[in-house]
Amino acid sequence: MSKMEQTSRLLRPLEPVPRAIVIGASSGIGAAMVQELAGQGYRVAALARRESLLKALCARVNGRVGDGRVFYRVHDVADFAAVPALFQEVTRELGGLDLVVYAAGIQPPVLLDEYNFAKDKAMIEVNLLGAIAWLNETAARFQREGKGQIAAISSVAGDRGRIGSPVYNTSKAGLNTYLEALRNRLTRRGVTVTTIKPGFVDTVLLENAPKTFWVITPEQAAATIYQAIRKRKQTVYVPARWRWVMLIIRHIPSFIFRRMNF
Repeated sequence: MSKMEQTSRLLRPLEPVPRAIVIGASSGIGAAMVQELAGQGYRVAALARRESLLKALCARVNGRVGDGRVFYRVHDVADFAAVPALFQEVTRELGGLDLVVYAAGIQPPVLLDEYNFAKDKAMIEVNLLGAIAWLNETAARFQREGKGQIAAISSVAGDRGRIGSPVYNTSKAGLNTYLEALRNRLTRRGVTVTTIKPGFVDTVLLENAPKTFWVITPEQAAATIYQAIRKRKQTVYVPARWRWVMLIIRHIPSFIFRRMNF
């Protein structure tokens, strides 16, 4: 937020402050979204497992934007039973809710001849079931209120079933379908649901990518995602040129695609 925007907000103290929850906020795109939203005037609750990183993030962001704009809660998204109570607690502390961003995601390394159920289970729990647990709570609240925005970080990996990480692809494809169904339910109730499909972003997940190109920083991704949220987009590729790449990939015939090494 610029100095002019900060001054303008101070001159309008009765203007409502938008409120957001970011799940998966300790690093990567999640941490960058906390910084972006706080800079855009949001009060933000940052949730993740790693308390030391959350503390550092809050100190850094609050030191820049001031007034305790960000607070955190330690949470493992695979602890599904804790979600309803924590959702209510965080929403009360925020004083309401306008936006939820689900950014939690894992992608452990998987060899081409490896079939490891423990890794697969963890990816489904974090990438898909955690999103459902949090966004079901969010959807119910926003549907009652007739307003609100949901955004979730999926991936271009969810557009086809690649040989490299079958269950990671599956978790993101499942997330895409879930978000589309939420969007179809909630659009008529005044709620926006945005599916975010990044390409290569410079996070720990990139360690398992055999080849990369068009790599962007988490901060660049967050700025693009914020604009998509602000414009109430439905599905957004980050950066935008991935839309045309994936359009081609989605239309490659299966008998050719299965012979490709990605």
